[in-house]
Amino acid sequence: MEKTKKLKTHEDLNVYQIAFDAAMDIFELSKMFPVEERYALSDQIRRSSRSVCANLAEAWRKRRYKAAFVAKLSDCEAEAAEVQVWLKFAVKCQYLPVDTARDLYKSYNQIIGSLVKMINEPDDWLL
Repeated sequence: MEKTKKLKTHEDLNVYQIAFDAAMDIFELSKMFPVEERYALSDQIRRSSRSVCANLAEAWRKRRYKAAFVAKLSDCEAEAAEVQVWLKFAVKCQYLPVDTARDLYKSYNQIIGSLVKMINEPDDWLL
């Protein structure tokens, strides 16, 4: 299990690495969205996907305080779910192929699952 390994930073977390890679994939894919989506869907999906990573970094630094740690992880979970909503819009608007969006959606299911596990077992992560 990951938490038994020596983790030095949030970047050592498998969930962070998956979220970062997914956010970068979304960034590249969203470059192909229509120009009229620049300040709408493109911006929203980029911000929410990046926010998962940013909130994970904040949560990692708040491990001294259980409530703060769990609150930040909950923010991560909410942002990951938001990404899934934007992926559905991108498919429905025909900006993303179904298979591409499905793969990203699955990544975010994995991210959410990892976050929920951390939320449900915060004591394993606290300092």
